[in-house]
Amino acid sequence: MFLDAHSDIWTDVTIRRMAGERQVLERRHLPRLRRGGCEGAVLALWVDQPHRAAERTEEMMACLAAEAAESRAFRLVRTAAEARQARAAGVFYAFLAAEGLAAIGEDVSRIDRYYDYGVRLAMLTWNESNALAAGAVSGKERGLTAAGRRAVDRIRQLGMVMDVSHLNEAGFWEVLDRCGGPVAASHSNCRALCDVPRNLTDDQLRAIGESGGVVGVNVFGRFVSPDRPRRTAETLALHAAHMAEVMGVEHVGCGFDFCEFLPNGSPADNLLDLPDCGEAGRFFRCLERLGMSRRERELIARGNFLRLLEQVAG
Repeated sequence: MFLDAHSDIWTDVTIRRMAGERQVLERRHLPRLRRGGCEGAVLALWVDQPHRAAERTEEMMACLAAEAAESRAFRLVRTAAEARQARAAGVFYAFLAAEGLAAIGEDVSRIDRYYDYGVRLAMLTWNESNALAAGAVSGKERGLTAAGRRAVDRIRQLGMVMDVSHLNEAGFWEVLDRCGGPVAASHSNCRALCDVPRNLTDDQLRAIGESGGVVGVNVFGRFVSPDRPRRTAETLALHAAHMAEVMGVEHVGCGFDFCEFLPNGSPADNLLDLPDCGEAGRFFRCLERLGMSRRERELIARGNFLRLLEQVAG
């Protein structure tokens, strides 16, 4: 069983609920998640309509509340203790994350709205350059803005986990210097194995490990290998093994970021032998073949991210 520390399922749920469907997570996603051994996930509030980011974020939150009220098959949680209680009851648990804070503009006080709703991990930006920071593929080299620095401070004051997966390098190092505690890169791979801006250098990996944080491996094929035939669960396992070598296995997790269910997504975006979350067991079998012990595999599967989430405020 594993915890997927980055999932875009909520974008699909919002799209479908706005079109009139109900119990979308339970009907369309939970069977696949359970088949793959996924016991819980961090559901990202990723805005698919950036031109109306604030309004879309509110729509996503409203859809989330309605969906949770309709289903007993999953439970929104805010702490690792609540996640473990849900797991013991056989209920799928879901944390919330903000995949970018473009919706707040420069008004850092609006982060409190996310926190009050239950968001416990936050990124300053997705791929864009916004009023807080610049994304890894934005083409911008600047670091955090003054508002971005205030946002990092507020995220930490509230007890949320700072997520650096989408930041450019200048922003990354400013966050690490400023944060004063563990940070996550919820869905990033190793640049040493696949040289793309969204992946992390060994220096970045090492810094996250030294902070006490966790990095989640990502199934998006172009972040796994530049060679399509090598976009496999086995290659993804090599990313996890490299992270373990650089940071220690206690800092490696799963942030799979499956996206085949999104309007512009395709199974081809994922790995050749890992087209959706229902096949996640292949990744863990590859870790075993690489010689990782059961304990090490369990840490990667859920232990490390749950340990990180022990630190969030309730």
